[in-house]
Amino acid sequence: MPMIHFDGPTLSIDQKRSLIHGMSQAASMATGLPMPSITVVLDEHEFSNMGIGGDVLTESPYWDKVKEIKD
Repeated sequence: MPMIHFDGPTLSIDQKRSLIHGMSQAASMATGLPMPSITVVLDEHEFSNMGIGGDVLTESPYWDKVKEIKD
């Protein structure tokens, strides 16, 4: 049984539903396996628990760009 792991920010239930469905559908189409055989695991992390370029993400120069995408 294939397993897909996704590490990312905290998501709403609607975002989780959409992501799990989309990833399962893409994996099913690519492998020819039925969607019920695909398992998706979401590991959610607060932005302050992420880093980029050696900085905590919320304190990095990229934070303004991330906030635009997030909001």
